[in-house]
Amino acid sequence: MSSTDNTVESGPLYRFLLKVERAGNALPQPALMFLLLTILVVLLSAFISGLGVEAIHPVKKESITAVNLLSVSGLHMVLTDMLKNFTGFAPLGTVLVAMLGFSLTEKSGLLGALLRLLVIKSPRQLLVPAVLLAGIMSHTAGDIGYVLLIPLSAMAFHSAGLNPLAGLAICFAGVSGGFAANFMLSVADTVLSGLSQEAARIIDPAYTVTPVVNWYFMSVSSVLIIGVGTLVAKKITLPFLGEYKGAAERTAPEPLNAYERKGLLWAGVVFAIFALLVLWGTVPETGFLRNPANGSLLDSPFLKGIIPMVFFLAASTGVAYGFAAKTFKSQTDVTSAMQDAMATMAPYLVMVFFAAQFIALFNSSNVGLILAVKGSELLKDMNLSAIPLMIGFIILTCVVDLFLGSASAKWALMAPVFVPMFMLLGIAPELTQASYRVADSVVNIISPLMPYFPLILAFANKYDPKARLGTLIALMLPYSIAFTIFWSLLLFAWIGLKLPLGPGANLLYVMPGQ
Repeated sequence: MSSTDNTVESGPLYRFLLKVERAGNALPQPALMFLLLTILVVLLSAFISGLGVEAIHPVKKESITAVNLLSVSGLHMVLTDMLKNFTGFAPLGTVLVAMLGFSLTEKSGLLGALLRLLVIKSPRQLLVPAVLLAGIMSHTAGDIGYVLLIPLSAMAFHSAGLNPLAGLAICFAGVSGGFAANFMLSVADTVLSGLSQEAARIIDPAYTVTPVVNWYFMSVSSVLIIGVGTLVAKKITLPFLGEYKGAAERTAPEPLNAYERKGLLWAGVVFAIFALLVLWGTVPETGFLRNPANGSLLDSPFLKGIIPMVFFLAASTGVAYGFAAKTFKSQTDVTSAMQDAMATMAPYLVMVFFAAQFIALFNSSNVGLILAVKGSELLKDMNLSAIPLMIGFIILTCVVDLFLGSASAKWALMAPVFVPMFMLLGIAPELTQASYRVADSVVNIISPLMPYFPLILAFANKYDPKARLGTLIALMLPYSIAFTIFWSLLLFAWIGLKLPLGPGANLLYVMPGQ
């Protein structure tokens, strides 16, 4: 990486980021790192089991002991679950199915034409906040931001004459660093609120946590993330990266020719038909894409099947554009485009195999659960007020987030411990959940163990083949620090002003009868 700004190059922040990059680059390659971490988990499980360390399960009230993976039964678990761990790895299917669809939009030229149109029509100075906003809004459609928006943003910045790695980093900050921020409800709201409700009912069997309990706070958080992210991008990321001098070719935006305009027209027609079908299936209370049992949209086949829906949309518009623009001439061109996309995913598949084994064995060993319970007992004994407790909880969640990337998996592990504990201290589950979501978001962009982190690195290698883990961590660290500070301050101000986090969502909890 380089910068054309001598002040930036000689500044302490620039030198610090270079040190972070060098330290991170000293780490093993992702696949090897996950292999080493898997070995470490096996040894740690044997050590903790040998010490006889126990914890009490917060729900079942049963004794929890570490499962010794360095044993005959542990060996059997490794052998029998290895294939299941790999094929059942949650992001794997999402990435592959989405990439199959988007390969047709890229190979047909549809993405390129849209990017050129975007660059020609949009002011260059608005690219940064626009990319951040798009990243935040992508959460409504699940994890599509990782597989579509991030590479798309890098391409857009490159086409605009800006460093493509800056576009990648800025979008990554919006998609993952601002994961908990959104103006609209997402699948995460439903999943997390359900887990929070189950945990809250350990104390109060009638307690209800709805998907909208953090909506007010998350909407304001979206404005915060866009503002802070834009400031970091313009003051740090763009000067730090400087002018792009890599080998990836950049074609100056040109007016669309007749074939391309025809392709966009037909792609637009297909998109309009698809959108009308979606509206027909989701707007009426009896729509065919809603939950047939209760008519709900939040718990509907539409949201649960959002990735297949995106695949059909991307594939159909890509094929329509390709044949209309004559970039596709036969069905062979269509299948070849999809095959090429799978070839580029080979490094990701290798990494996923080892990552899946590490995450599965870490959970199966009970090491994570024991650490969470012991940590919660220590935090409970401090007898602190709401803001200091939330500070401690945010710090603990950030540490856990370095090892467990899935937001729902971490909350399924932590909610039964912290939600009841904080309720006994007078803190409502809605506040605990909001604090968790802030902490979960800000660390994702610097954690190599986040499931999509290696995919982002693969996108970066397209523009800089020498980019490694440290390169990406150095780019994202300023966003992580800034988001942690300002987002936490927003949460503490919210608590101080006693504002509701969402419709009917209180900050404090009062035990029934008190």
